[in-house]
Amino acid sequence: MELRQLEYFVAVAEEANFTRAAARVHVAQPAVSAQIARLERELGQRLLDRSRRETRLTAAGEAVLPHARAALNAVADVRVAVDELTQLVKGTVTLGTVTSHNVDIPTLLADFHRAHPAVEMTLSTDNSDALIDGVQSGALDAAIVSVGPDEVPSGLSAEVVADEAIDAAVGLDDPWSGRTSISLAALAERSLIALPIGAGIRAQLENACAAAGITPHVAFEASTPIALAQLAERGLGVAILPQSVSRTHSGLSAIAITPELRGRLVFAWRSTGPISPAARVLVDMARDLLR
Repeated sequence: MELRQLEYFVAVAEEANFTRAAARVHVAQPAVSAQIARLERELGQRLLDRSRRETRLTAAGEAVLPHARAALNAVADVRVAVDELTQLVKGTVTLGTVTSHNVDIPTLLADFHRAHPAVEMTLSTDNSDALIDGVQSGALDAAIVSVGPDEVPSGLSAEVVADEAIDAAVGLDDPWSGRTSISLAALAERSLIALPIGAGIRAQLENACAAAGITPHVAFEASTPIALAQLAERGLGVAILPQSVSRTHSGLSAIAITPELRGRLVFAWRSTGPISPAARVLVDMARDLLR
């Protein structure tokens, strides 16, 4: 049994797809299939059900998965221990972020690169749900994500970037322009403009509406708050925006939502499991920057 077999097996189990798993571990898909087949022959059991569109674990695969993860984590811990003993910072760091925030990422990465030029850095963007999953699984070292007002995702630590109210916002020619507040029930009667499912602000809206027994009608989605603001400015509906955007965009009339919705933007990293010396340095630098 080889570590790469366990690595490939965990990747397929988490991605539920051989092609995506191969891309994640940076090898060709046939090599992933071959190594997992060798692992299954060695164990004498099928670990994956390949008969469906989405690859699923068999009962044996479910039993093996936590042990495979534990073995890989143990190896990572060994590498971290040796690196820390020699005070060596090298390798790679992977940072993820939502598309809109006020953190000076270029300065953070430039300062880190000057201090540790041997470390390769990767920056990616996605919605908050995907980024949180990435940090929890170890695919990302840290991420800037949107969460609920009192939420810290399981297994993560977080430094607050921003904590603000969520507004409704309409164009200046809209019948609601000039209103100071609006209820969730009234919002449900209008076409809404919101971030996609998986974004933190969208989750706060959906959760509040579900608790009130209301189904919101989201007519338009866009990937950034600025794009939402531009759509609302042109009269296409009511945008759901962080207050920092709704109250600074000159073409909008901001309206407080009652009961109040709030969202937090946080810098999050793993609080459990291995974290490389390079990632630890990046996290410490980011926390210093935010403070």
